Parts: sequence; structure tokens; C-alpha cells
Amino acid sequence: MNELKLPEGETAAYIFDCDGTLADTMPLHYRAWKYAFEKNGAKFDFTWELFYSMAGVGMHDTVYQFNERFNDNLDADVVVEDNNDYFSREHQHVELIHPVAEIARELKAEGYPLAVASGGDPRHVYGTLKYCGIEDLFEVVVTKADVVNSKPAPDGFLKAAELLGVDPTKCVVFEDSKLGLQAAEAAGMRWVYIDPETYSAGAGI
Repeated sequence: MNELKLPEGETAAYIFDCDGTLADTMPLHYRAWKYAFEKNGAKFDFTWELFYSMAGVGMHDTVYQFNERFNDNLDADVVVEDNNDYFSREHQHVELIHPVAEIARELKAEGYPLAVASGGDPRHVYGTLKYCGIEDLFEVVVTKADVVNSKPAPDGFLKAAELLGVDPTKCVVFEDSKLGLQAAEAAGMRWVYIDPETYSAGAGI
């Protein structure tokens, strides 16, 4: 294994977040959101810090929460469509976070079942796994479309454990966001934190 330390305890399966954990998509997501908010005349300054505070939240939910927080009236459908258009144009350029992907490969080779549990749009998540060449590592992929509640709710992780047929308390989650870590803990799962300051090229934005 590389420098990322796995937690102690009996483990039957591993669940990975996608954006910012397996792939360094967060800078692209940030640019796509910034483009969409500016195009639609958002009242707030969309900073990297504000962006990362919402990591793991579904796209429409993000707009709804910002509308409430900043007393704005953005059309969530339009903002999300503009975001998706920008993201799709640049998606093929995403890169792996190699230390995490290498751990996934090693765990797969050791016979552990692996899943992805992301709050992202299914097109984004499946596209990222495809462009990064790691889609075959995961028996299960859970996206925002598969659950009712976004992180920090545990729905995505619990759904992944259910589909893998594994006790949630015997799962370990890899996550880069604080909301994702809260979701893992709410699911009764141990976790490995993927620090954006170390692993994302967007930390300096």
C-alpha cells in the first residue's frame, strides 16, 4: 500500500467517493459551477472555499441551498444545465488521483468488493470512471439518481453496502469532503480522508 493508511478493524468492502477522491475533477467542477452562476447573474461570489463546503451535495440541492443562503432566485434547472454543458465540454481532460486509484487496484486484486458512492450526476460519475479507465474496478456505482438525500445523509453509502451485500459497519469509505465524512460516520462506516490540499490541483484556486 502507499502512504494512505487504512483504518483498523474487520473490513469486508471498500467504498470510494468519485470527485476529488478517485479523480481530480474538483477544479473542473468548480469552473463549471462558476461559469453557470456567473452566466445566470448569481448575487454571490462563488469562491473555491464556498464550492468545497458543498462537496457531496446534489446539484439541484446546491442551487436551492444557495438561493436560501444568499436570498437569490436562481433557476436550478437552468443553472444545472449550464453547468453540465461546460463540464461535458472539458470532461475528457480529467485525471486520476493516482495514490487512491492504486489502492483501489490493490484492494481489487486482493479480492475485496469495491463500490463508488457519489452525490454527482450519473453522467458525470460514469463518464469520469470511463475517462480515467477505472470503471471495471467497481461492482457497484451509486449516484445522486439512486438515493433521496445527498451527503451528509448516509443514503449513498448505505445503498452501496446494500448492493454489495455487506454489513455497513464492515465498510471503509474513501472521501475528500467533510460532508462525505459525516455521511460515512452516519452510515456506521470507518473512513480514509483524502485531503484536497494534498491531492487536488484546485487547492490553490
